[in-house]
Amino acid sequence: MNISKKLHDKFEYSMTVLRALVKTDFKMRYQGSFLGVAWSVLKPLMLFAVMYAVFARFLRMSDGTPTYPVVLLVGISSWQFCTETIGIGLRSVVDRGDLLRKVHFPNYIVVVSASVGSLISLGINYIVVLLFALFMRVEFTWRVLWLPLNVLELYAISLAVAFIFATCYVYFRDISHIWEVLQQIIFYAMPIIYPLSDVINRGGIYAKFGRLELLNPFAQTIQDIRHNLIAPQTQPTVWNSFHFWGAKAFPLVLTVVLLWFGVYLFRRNSSKFAEVM
Repeated sequence: MNISKKLHDKFEYSMTVLRALVKTDFKMRYQGSFLGVAWSVLKPLMLFAVMYAVFARFLRMSDGTPTYPVVLLVGISSWQFCTETIGIGLRSVVDRGDLLRKVHFPNYIVVVSASVGSLISLGINYIVVLLFALFMRVEFTWRVLWLPLNVLELYAISLAVAFIFATCYVYFRDISHIWEVLQQIIFYAMPIIYPLSDVINRGGIYAKFGRLELLNPFAQTIQDIRHNLIAPQTQPTVWNSFHFWGAKAFPLVLTVVLLWFGVYLFRRNSSKFAEVM
């Protein structure tokens, strides 16, 4: 009974702190702006408009289906969630340094609170995606039931990288500049603005490269979301591109390993954060 009460008190306190930090972070994120929370929707929509005009209209880059604009919007919204979670998460410990030195609570909460704020923005974006999909007359299938698991995996891999970078950022501020470069490279390397089916259908080395991209947990998860929500007939996934179960399971295993390593690295160094800062 005593152990149960201690666990309850510990996690109840942690959840109270987490809720307070999430509420504060989400308010401060758009503090002073005229449009406020609307920017969480406007930013991916504005980026989508630019990318669609340049790549779909001007460069004629499309999968040839009427659902491609929705597919593009899903990819941009999902990737923005990843970059926002990692970008804010890696600075969260340093930005909350004064609070961590004054108030005793588990340090991992500051990283999780940043990720939850981004998750709320993702939920708002997906509502816009859903409305856009209804307008484009997308035919939904039973595969949408997999969507919560897809989002959970996307959250897990983003949180894993955030934990790793947050730990490194305490010691090396260069991590933020490295991440700014990396996110641009990953964005254009992954099938977000260009259709993966077009790459695979070219055959030869292009098809091999296209399938290898699906071993990246970010690309694999975003493709799964597109496949299950919008276009199961035209969106390649790791599940229908590989016959070997080891390849199919690789992104999931890598996500679990990175999340474990991120939590382990963060917890191992968290006791030294206040001293280093």
